[in-house]
Amino acid sequence: MPNHQINPNRWIELYSDYLFNYTISRVNDREIAKDIIQDTFFAGLKSMKNFKGEASERTWLISILKRKIIDYYRKINSKKGQAEVRMTYNTDENEGDWLEERVEDMTYLNAQDILENTELGDAIYDCMSKLSERQATVFKMKTILNYETETICNELNITPSNLWVIIHRARIALAECMEKNWFKS
Repeated sequence: MPNHQINPNRWIELYSDYLFNYTISRVNDREIAKDIIQDTFFAGLKSMKNFKGEASERTWLISILKRKIIDYYRKINSKKGQAEVRMTYNTDENEGDWLEERVEDMTYLNAQDILENTELGDAIYDCMSKLSERQATVFKMKTILNYETETICNELNITPSNLWVIIHRARIALAECMEKNWFKS
């Protein structure tokens, strides 16, 4: 029997402030944050039938929100900004959005998941140690510690455009390192 029930009539009242604060700290744009939250609520409505009740309603919505934020960054960082990140399916009986209907409950991790997450974390930190000191510092401040751009620029005495160049180069170096060390077959 499910431990938690779902009540979309109270989502805005109960969760919108939390979801907004979580989102704005990651996208730094109020309108985009509002759009992402709206997409999250819509995706939640569409995938309600898949809610198992094993996690709280808020945790479930946060897992959807995280995927929406990832979708947003994938879209804006694609070569033409037009990449379609959702996989749709169409069968004789069903039509829908594969990602939104199969949102995983991230609160439940088995031993294998925990081991893989630990190994992945170790690989990421190993790759970060290979960055220049400046790249590692800027990347950690922006990506891990979620510092605002202005704070980082003031603290390190760099311009916003310089910050984004450093982050871009750090991401490329990290991706190459991860490709060599983590994603090898």
